[in-house]
Amino acid sequence: MTETNQQLCLIMGNTRLHWGWFQDDNLIKVEHTPHFKRPNWPELPLYIASVVPTQTDFWLKQATRLITLFDIPLEGIYPTLGIDRVLAVYGAGCQSGFPCLVIDAGTALTFTAVDQQRILVGGAILPGLGLQLRSLSTKTAALPEVILTDKLPTLWAKNTNEAIISGVIYSLLAGIELFINNWLEQFPDSNVLITGGDSDKLLSYFSEFNYQLSQGIIKEENLIFWGMKNVI
Repeated sequence: MTETNQQLCLIMGNTRLHWGWFQDDNLIKVEHTPHFKRPNWPELPLYIASVVPTQTDFWLKQATRLITLFDIPLEGIYPTLGIDRVLAVYGAGCQSGFPCLVIDAGTALTFTAVDQQRILVGGAILPGLGLQLRSLSTKTAALPEVILTDKLPTLWAKNTNEAIISGVIYSLLAGIELFINNWLEQFPDSNVLITGGDSDKLLSYFSEFNYQLSQGIIKEENLIFWGMKNVI
């Protein structure tokens, strides 16, 4: 197989670098590394997208191409829209069809939606699961750091640790439910996909919170890579 049939895709996130290795139309490897660190992979054409300017400057010297908002064939994109969100929803549409709603459960929890004409309908951003929990422990004098359980917690907690977990998780789940229901009212045949580092945990909680709605959510870890692949 020649190098022209292989590409490396690099997504620069807020906390880590996300690497995808494509051979033809197959994503054969994915790796996540600290900032400024590259996997021990071959030197191949490197395509990058970033939400972290300092990382962009560092990796641009090694890149074949920097992917920007202007490269993504969706209508209605606004200049400050995060490239990670656009690539994920474009990848979702290319893989599963349009319209689609993508829930990205990363450092931030984001909702991004595109209609059947590939026009951006809009979305929302809020602090993600880990960020909310860390902010309470680091920005307050008395609230502790907590450890999440695998099971959905009790709604009405009787101690501080459980109260933090309940407040954060149930608020997130209620928000997810609201956005999905509203979206499906407008586009009942749409796919709903979830991605990101906290997607397993949130989807597990959501399946207890609203089992019926959870059954329609597709989990796909590599939406951004598929978005990049369909651009390059």
